[in-house]
Amino acid sequence: MTDIPEIIVSQEKFDEMIKELEHLKTVRRTEIAKSLEYARSLGDLSENAEYQEARDLQAATEERIKKLEDLVKHTKIMQDGKKKDEISFGSKVSIKKEGSSDIHEYTIVGSEEADMRVKKISHVSPLGAALMGKKKGDVFTFETPSGKQVYSIEKVA
Repeated sequence: MTDIPEIIVSQEKFDEMIKELEHLKTVRRTEIAKSLEYARSLGDLSENAEYQEARDLQAATEERIKKLEDLVKHTKIMQDGKKKDEISFGSKVSIKKEGSSDIHEYTIVGSEEADMRVKKISHVSPLGAALMGKKKGDVFTFETPSGKQVYSIEKVA
């Protein structure tokens, strides 16, 4: 068994993982089996690029299935019992850096869902961890590669 710590995700992300797992186990495995069967029919397997490609794809798919099964087994769905004014999982937060007028908005999520392209930050990232439990109006600092940064919380939703 893989040593995976408990992972916290939203119900939406959990449903995505289950859907991907089912797709890989049913549709994708069937497609790969057909590819392998076709490649075998071409003859000499030692010099058969199609066969080797299908075997590589099969190995990658089985590895992804195992990873998803481990993730699902160790996943806890974040509870929506958060306090309205306190930052926790699922909170949408607006923050402002000291000395700047720019406001940055983020959503606090589990590490499996973090994606800076859509402004979703993990609760265990330096910024996410610094935000957890804070309230509107709080000033906080956190460590970055360029030193300590000071921010204020403008809005919590």
